Amino acid sequence: MGSGAAALSLAGCGFAPVYGAGGAGGKLLGEVALPEPAGPIGYVFNRRFEERLGRAGPDASYALRLALATDEEALGGTSAGATTRYRLAGEVRFTLVDAVTERILVSDATQAFTGYSATGSTVATLAARRDAEQRLAVLLADQMVDLLLLTAPELPR
Repeated sequence: MGSGAAALSLAGCGFAPVYGAGGAGGKLLGEVALPEPAGPIGYVFNRRFEERLGRAGPDASYALRLALATDEEALGGTSAGATTRYRLAGEVRFTLVDAVTERILVSDATQAFTGYSATGSTVATLAARRDAEQRLAVLLADQMVDLLLLTAPELPR
């Protein structure tokens, strides 16, 4: 089946590209102002959010309120009691508000986790932890953007 035929068959079932012409995701592109990032995880979170939805200008239609939290748990260990594996869990609670009226439009939360190994040197463990924090921030940002895109059709323009 050619790409034109595939597009026609998807259009017949009500499928509409979220960022395409008339897609609801267009409401959010460059229109969501983020708060200042809190720490390195917040910076990576904001960077990923802006990769997906663009950076908001001074006249953004929406503002995002965030509460980003992480927790680390030791998982694996040696018989001598040394930890060899960590689980890094995160949660972002967010509220999307109308930038002018401050009316709450969407309020939700999402969670994710990742892990890293602590079996190498101290430097390798720190690098693995930083990498896990960055992966977690990207996961949380992607999940939050997906939730916002799902609610975009109901948002005011």
